[in-house]
Formats: sequence, C-alpha cells, structure tokens
Amino acid sequence: MADNAQKTTAPTCDVVLTRVFNAPRDVVFRAWTDPEQMAKWWGPDGFTNPVCEIDARPGGKIRIDMRAPDGIVYPMTGTFYDVEEPTRLVFSEVAEDLEGNALLKGHTIVTFEDQGGKTKITVRSSAVGIAPVAADMLKGMEMGWTQSLVRLDALVSRG
Repeated sequence: MADNAQKTTAPTCDVVLTRVFNAPRDVVFRAWTDPEQMAKWWGPDGFTNPVCEIDARPGGKIRIDMRAPDGIVYPMTGTFYDVEEPTRLVFSEVAEDLEGNALLKGHTIVTFEDQGGKTKITVRSSAVGIAPVAADMLKGMEMGWTQSLVRLDALVSRG
C-alpha cells in the first residue's frame, strides 16, 4: 500500500559559537544564572528584557520577555536540564507569541572553560520552527546569539 501522506520538514537552525571573555569563569557563569545580570545582556542589540526569571537548577524554569526596539515583546520560556556550576548549563527554550502559542523550540548547551583568569564559553544551540513565522526567527538566530555574547562581554569585562 502506498503512503500518500505528505511529509513536511520544519525549518531548523543549529548554531555553535565560541568566545573568550576577559573575566573569571564564576563571573561569566553568574551572568547566565542571575536574572538581574541576564536581563542586561540577553537578546540582540537594542532589545531589553522587562521580565527575566531564572531558577538555575535541574527542573528549574526560565522566562524572559524580550522587548524589541519597536516595542514588540517576544516571550521565551524554558527548563534547565543540567546545571554544573561553574562549567555547564543545559536548557530548553520555547519562543512564544503573546498568546502563549509556541513558535519554535530550542535546546542549548553552554560550557564554561577557565583559561587563566579568562573564560572560554561555547554555545551550542539548536532550534526547530513549529509555526510559519518561525522561519524568519531562525534566520536571525546566529546573529542574535552573536550580539548577545557581545553584550555579555561588555557586562562581565567591566569588572
């Protein structure tokens, strides 16, 4: 019997970024797990984070509402799966619309390596779109992560 079901492939994006920060590993790790600090750097240039809630423990939740320069809010929720202070974070992300409908789902692993008072981080982030609008979001994912890490660098390098 022939299978007449149509198969569709959801848009996906995989990003791997590495950056060395001129700050100790515990400082950089804390910037990922302290909501007040994360609110200052998370997201692309020009974005703010009026809501940033982090419970950095296995099973703990994360919620960030990113506000774009045009005022549009992009909510993101997720769950921490692994927290190994100060070496590793593993968490899921679900980007939502304002009604709470999932637009894309992601999984991120961040590793923190001590390099003699500096910190090398590697971000491995994979996402799959589950709504038509997600394709455009995925196109900007690498740029968004890159800009976030530049903002993080500015925060932790201040001392």
